Amino acid sequence: MNNSRTRQPPCNTTTDGLLLPVPDADGLPFWEFAARGELRIQACADCRELRFPPRPCCPHCQSFDSEWRRMSGRGRIWSYVLPHPPLLPAYAELAPYNVILVALADAPGIRLVGNLVTARDAPLNSADPSRLRIGAPVKAVFAELAEDVVVPRWVLEEA
Repeated sequence: MNNSRTRQPPCNTTTDGLLLPVPDADGLPFWEFAARGELRIQACADCRELRFPPRPCCPHCQSFDSEWRRMSGRGRIWSYVLPHPPLLPAYAELAPYNVILVALADAPGIRLVGNLVTARDAPLNSADPSRLRIGAPVKAVFAELAEDVVVPRWVLEEA
């Protein structure tokens, strides 16, 4: 038995162990649009109501017809947390980092989870935790975590 083999990470993590999204059939378009730098939300093609997370049937009118509407990428911090200590070992050296819940300006009932960072490719711990405020305006930026895997993150929007 050769113990010198490099351990391969599971397919839903980066090479350094950070989690990657695992899209399902309903949510796959969200990730495809994100890879193009677009924030889109699923909407019912019949009653026009937005819904997130994506799902096959409209909870309002039960239609199975859907479309993807482009959002401005702007919103406000609705809530946040600073995980201490991190639950996953790969995140330990990034602590403290934040996880924020953003209410979209175009759809206040839709909230997306992400991280507040100082720039698109900045690390998760780049934003000073003292700058986190409920109601702070943010805008989406898109970070490539792995080949063909792009996620929305958030930066503070200056007034």
